[in-house]
Amino acid sequence: MSDHRIAPVVPVAAHEPPYYAVVFTSLRTEEDTGYGATAERMGELVQHIPGFLGEDSARTPGGLSITIAYFRDLAGIEQWRQNAEHREAKEHGRAHWYERYSLHIARVEHSHGFQRADR
Repeated sequence: MSDHRIAPVVPVAAHEPPYYAVVFTSLRTEEDTGYGATAERMGELVQHIPGFLGEDSARTPGGLSITIAYFRDLAGIEQWRQNAEHREAKEHGRAHWYERYSLHIARVEHSHGFQRADR
């Protein structure tokens, strides 16, 4: 999953349910070496997983990060979980970048969006 410092701030569009949301909430350590490049690489890789629908990410001034990745089905989530580069990044993250994190997988039963019309 990627670091969105450069990406435009636009939420992922609503999709036809059901689908799944993978919610990754983390608090990082002071060590930052290589994090940005790895996050960028993960963002590129996950886009090639069948059923990946997009991701939203935010970070509070206090350092809490929340990334939500959306997948059409559990098979896509499992394929991402088993990806060798992703597994290596997770291992490195636990050893160096994360003070703590939690991961939640939820089935989305309802989804809709809104966009203000041009005036």
